[in-house]
Formats: sequence, structure tokens, C-alpha cells
Amino acid sequence: MTISEGDKLPDAMLVKMGEDGPEGISVSSLTEGRNVVIFAVPGAYTGVCTTAHVPSFIRTKDEFKERGVEEIICLSVNDPFVLDSWAEATGAADAGIVTVGDPAGEFTKAIGMDFSAPPAGLINRSKRYAMLVMDGEVKVLNAEESPGTCETSAGEGLLEDM
Repeated sequence: MTISEGDKLPDAMLVKMGEDGPEGISVSSLTEGRNVVIFAVPGAYTGVCTTAHVPSFIRTKDEFKERGVEEIICLSVNDPFVLDSWAEATGAADAGIVTVGDPAGEFTKAIGMDFSAPPAGLINRSKRYAMLVMDGEVKVLNAEESPGTCETSAGEGLLEDM
């Protein structure tokens, strides 16, 4: 079943890069009692993810903050080493965007946002989406029909729907 607006996010363990290396972080610790944006990409260092999706949230981060969003989180079915390097390369780290990995895709599968595109080498990845989450509940969910499209899930698209 695909997650919908009004649903509570399931808890799962994700991984992020900490000061001493990879560290687990639960979805609930990222979202409970907080207003956050979670946007997901099919893969770090892939075309649209790097040239459009991340830059859209760098451009709009101040507008999200003005609307009460405490943190912008980028999720991908990648390991934390790749995501940390990618965050540095794209400027996401400098912009304060947190990157978290769902290495086995467990959270992604639990919310029904997984897909595979073998010809592109993308197996068991996340669909492209963005959501506003308030205290663990999905308030706005913008999912793209195609992983190569970044319109409704871009920072500007999510802001329009808030």
C-alpha cells in the first residue's frame, strides 16, 4: 500500500553519516514532534537528482523555514558514505539539508514508494517524491509519475501545495 496524505509514517531505521562514521537514526526521531520535509531521490549522483531535485531544495530552504519547517531531509536507497559525499558535492551539506540512507530499502518498501528500472541500473530504489510531515503524519505528498521528472516533488512544487 502506498502512503497517503493523513497517514502516519511507519518507523524504520535509516542511516546517516555522523562524526564517527555511519549511525542509525529512526524515522520517528526525525519526525515526531517536528515539522519536516522529506524528499526522496532514486539515487545519489544520478542526473535529475543532482541537477534538479537537490538544487530545488537548496533554492527554497529559506521559504520552508519561514513556513515552520525545521529540517529538510533527503532520502535515498544508498549507503551513508555515498550520500555524505554527494551532499558535499551538491552543496546540500552546506545548505543544511540532511541526507539519510535507506540502504536495504525497508522504509521505502513500507511506504510503497519502491521501484526498479533495470535498463538504467536502478534496482529496488525509491520513487521521486517530496512530503511535508508534521509530527510523523504526512500532510502533503507530491510523487512524480516518472523517476526522471522533477516538478511536483521539487522544492517549488511542494511549497505551492503547502
